[in-house]
Amino acid sequence: MYSEDFQNRLIQLRAKKGASARDMSLSIGQNQSYIYNIESGKALPSMSAFFFICDYLGITPSEFFDLDNPDPARLSTLFNKIKKLNDAEIASIDTLVTNLVNK
Repeated sequence: MYSEDFQNRLIQLRAKKGASARDMSLSIGQNQSYIYNIESGKALPSMSAFFFICDYLGITPSEFFDLDNPDPARLSTLFNKIKKLNDAEIASIDTLVTNLVNK
């Protein structure tokens, strides 16, 4: 169950990044079939390899497991931009988002 969630999440995030399994494998210093083996359920990464995977995807381990967040890298970037705004600007964005969600 958990390994299947892991596989599906890795496939989703890798595809969102637009990387092939081969390119991702090589980019994190593994053999060319490493990511394919994880995505097909033949293997699970070590903890250190998981951190390399998250780094490659530009996300935190927590964001990897946040299955309700379809694009954690984009949301993280957006959140970092929002943190630079003043209170009035944040209130405007809050109103906009609230209106979009309640459509």
